[in-house]
Amino acid sequence: MGELILIRHGETEWSLSGQHTSHTDLPLTAHGENQARALVPLLADRQIATTLVSPLARARRTAELAGLRSTRISPDLHEWNYGAYEGVTTEEVRRTRPDWDLWTDGCPPGPGGQPGESPSDVGERADRVLAEVRAAAGRAEDEDVALVAHSHFLRVLTARYLGLSAAEGALFRLETGTVSRLGTEHGDPVVTAWNLVLPASLLRTVQDLPHTV
Repeated sequence: MGELILIRHGETEWSLSGQHTSHTDLPLTAHGENQARALVPLLADRQIATTLVSPLARARRTAELAGLRSTRISPDLHEWNYGAYEGVTTEEVRRTRPDWDLWTDGCPPGPGGQPGESPSDVGERADRVLAEVRAAAGRAEDEDVALVAHSHFLRVLTARYLGLSAAEGALFRLETGTVSRLGTEHGDPVVTAWNLVLPASLLRTVQDLPHTV
């Protein structure tokens, strides 16, 4: 296997406002679509054998606009289930729970049967995805595997890849519409790139291109 490429979906209205978004299936904003298109040159030289995508529309649309082909939906790539805190900002939660921390406390159940998840719950899903990646890597030789998903889930997955606890995903801030890469050095897991984006001047050029997708 080459590297594990992590792609966070482009901007949505709730990622912009800071509202927790798991099962709410929001579309990308116009800027989010431009962010996704701007991923094309960042991925152009990569030999991607397998692309796994979250089932949510914002991730699927990002994969499409980024030019990724032969994608496969992986339900385990779903964002952290925020339960009762869906659509709520951290500041709003802390009005009633001043010491609340997603990374240690997780989220309680919410309406509509949404269970909420603890860090360990998300870590178990991340471990399953990494097992799926290892299986794909066995067939990929020196090619990359790409994951298109969500901030908190990909941060947990990064921690687990590095042998850290799920809660230590807090160390890896991840922006919308970015490419990050995980690889190895002397056989040990490492971060090889993080939060890659096109410079603003080039992003404006992408925004001016005809939108064919």
